[in-house]
Amino acid sequence: MTKSTPARNSRASKTAVASEKTVPAPRLPYEPPKPKRLRPTIGLIGCGGITVQHLAAYKKMGWDVVALCDSDTDRAETKRKDFFPKAAVISDHRRLLERADINVVDIATHPAERLPLIRDALEADKDVLSQKPFVLDLDEGEALVELAKRKKRRVAVNQNGRWAPYLSYAREAATAGVLGEIQTVNISLNWNHTWIKGTPFERIHHIILYDFAIHWFDFVACLFGERNAASVFATTAHLRGQELRSPLAAHAIVDYGDGLASLAFNGHTLHTNEESLSIIGTEGAYSATGKVCDASRIALRTARGTSRPRLAGNWFPDGFAGSMGELLCAIEEDREPGNNAANNLRSLALCFAAIESTATGKPVTPGSVRQAGAGARPDTTA
Repeated sequence: MTKSTPARNSRASKTAVASEKTVPAPRLPYEPPKPKRLRPTIGLIGCGGITVQHLAAYKKMGWDVVALCDSDTDRAETKRKDFFPKAAVISDHRRLLERADINVVDIATHPAERLPLIRDALEADKDVLSQKPFVLDLDEGEALVELAKRKKRRVAVNQNGRWAPYLSYAREAATAGVLGEIQTVNISLNWNHTWIKGTPFERIHHIILYDFAIHWFDFVACLFGERNAASVFATTAHLRGQELRSPLAAHAIVDYGDGLASLAFNGHTLHTNEESLSIIGTEGAYSATGKVCDASRIALRTARGTSRPRLAGNWFPDGFAGSMGELLCAIEEDREPGNNAANNLRSLALCFAAIESTATGKPVTPGSVRQAGAGARPDTTA
C-alpha cells in the first residue's frame, strides 16, 4: 500500500481544520429580483390550480395583473376575486392581447396548447413568460426564439425552481466561482406524488422525468454552465404497491465527460418526505437537506471554513416571483433574461435525452432527440 508523504498529509490536515472552522456565509443575490422603476401590467392566460402561486407572488411583489383569461371564466373569476379584484375576466386570449395597457403576458396553459398562444403574444408585441416545461419539440422552441428576436421581444420560461432559496443560493455560489469547477452533483428526492390521481397529470407516462424532474435537469444545466453534456442515461420503474399507471421512480445520470450529475426520484414514498443534494467543486462543496422543495439545512464548505447560510423565503411563491422578476428586470435593463427560452432549451435537451434513454436502454446525446415523445403528452385514450 502506498503511503502518503508528510507534506501531503499536512496539506490534508490543514484543509480538514479549515473546513471545520465556522465562517460567515457569502452574501449572494439568491432572492427574487425586482425591477427598480418598471411598473408592469400583466395579463395571465390560463387560470389553472398552479396560478394561485403565480398570482400570490405577483401580489406580494406589488405587480399589477390587469386581465385574467381562461376558456372557463369561472376559474378566472375565482382568481380575480382572490387576488386582483379590479382585473378584467376574458375568455378569448386574442382580446387580452389586443389590450395596449398589457406589456407582459404570463401564459400558464399546458405545453401543446401553449405554443400558438406564445406565437400570438409575440406577434402582438408582448413580452412573454411561458410556463414550464417550455415546449414538446426543440425545433418549435428554436422557432419561437427566432420569432422573439425578429419582434425584438423576450420569452422567459417559468423555471421557478431557480429561485427556490436553497437552489438559487447554490446556483449563485457556482456562478460566482465559490465552488470552483463543478465535478459532481448528486440529487435525491423521496416524496408522495400520488396526488395526481384523477387529474390530467395521471395520464402523462413520464410525469416524473418530464413534468417534475425538469426543475432538477434545469438546475444541473445551470451549475455546469456552458459545458455540454456528452450523454444522459436514465431508467424508470413502476414501483411495487403503486396504483398509478405512470412509473413513479426514475434515475438519471448526466455525463459531462469531466463531471457527472446523478438524479434519483421516488414519487411513491408514503412514509417520508426528503430531499438531499450535494455539489462538489474544485474549490468547495455545497449540501442541502430537508423536505422536498424545501431543503433548508445548508452547508457550504471551502478552504475558508464551513458556512451555514440561513435563507429567507420559500419556493412557493418566491420561485414564481423570481421567474417573472428576472423577465421584468431584463425588460428594464434592455437585456435577455437569465431564464430566456434559448437557455431553457439546453435543460429540455437533457430531459428529452433522458426520456429517450428509458426507451432504448442506452445513453443518449442531448440535442439528438428533438421531441419529448408520446410519454410526455397526456394519454387521451385513458
